[in-house]
Amino acid sequence: MVGLGSIGTRHLKNLFSVAEERGLSVEIDVLRSSERPLPHGVEELISSVFYSYDDLSNDYDIAFITNPTAFHFDSVTQMLSKTRHIFIEKPVFDRADYDIESLPWNEGGIYYVACPLRYHSVIKYLKEFVQKQQVYSVRCICSSYLPDWRTGVDYRESYSANVELGGGVRRDIIHEWDYLLHLFGMPSEVCCEYGKFSHLDITSEDSAVYVAKYSDKLVSLHLDYFGCHSRREIELFIADDVVVGDLVGNQVRFLKSGEVISLPQERDVMQQEELGCFLDMIEGKVENWNDITSAVRTLRIALGDS
Repeated sequence: MVGLGSIGTRHLKNLFSVAEERGLSVEIDVLRSSERPLPHGVEELISSVFYSYDDLSNDYDIAFITNPTAFHFDSVTQMLSKTRHIFIEKPVFDRADYDIESLPWNEGGIYYVACPLRYHSVIKYLKEFVQKQQVYSVRCICSSYLPDWRTGVDYRESYSANVELGGGVRRDIIHEWDYLLHLFGMPSEVCCEYGKFSHLDITSEDSAVYVAKYSDKLVSLHLDYFGCHSRREIELFIADDVVVGDLVGNQVRFLKSGEVISLPQERDVMQQEELGCFLDMIEGKVENWNDITSAVRTLRIALGDS
């Protein structure tokens, strides 16, 4: 595991749970950038800790890239000769113009980029729903308060707050674009405006607004770091109702009919399902549905470069 911050720690713990369910043995080395104390309950799960790529083995089965976004491309480049497969935390890179074609990818290697909201119960429900309904328009929002994101962490020191580490809502909250493309495919046009507007002490952008055009619909998306009331919702406007997918409340609401469908799901369960799917990809049971090329295409839209 390259990097062991909050998301890396979560992946590490979830990987042990998934491996135990599947009867797999796991031995995990960690590459760290500092000697800060490890999170509680993590040390006993780790075999070895290293501080240089040169000290790592050249025979890993999987590398997890979970360090700050700005270091992802270098980490992938460093690990290609040391591992068969790579799981990359989102977003794949901090820029969409890296020359990925020149890298020495391993034939048969699985290079998967995290997209956990595709495994969210609400998104799975809506994926089936939109196959049967004509959607006229979509309104989507992800609004939350960055200082509340990571317990015990000064938000100003997080990668999210620092543009030089790859932070900012366009990259950091790329989940929304990932699931929108998963639901509706590629738009023909995307307009984007973004900037830093709030009181937050950060160097990255804290707000972005997009409008995407499809042949049969318009999609609007709002992202921010300063929402005092957390919202993560997608609204679908169809002929006879307005459908709200609430990813925080884990439910789908039909505003006209009044029907409410509860779809409870724990975050770890969602991410364990993703890890299980990743292992299935390695075993050839399912296709890699978010490879490097796909993730770069999503990043290009999120950055407003499409």
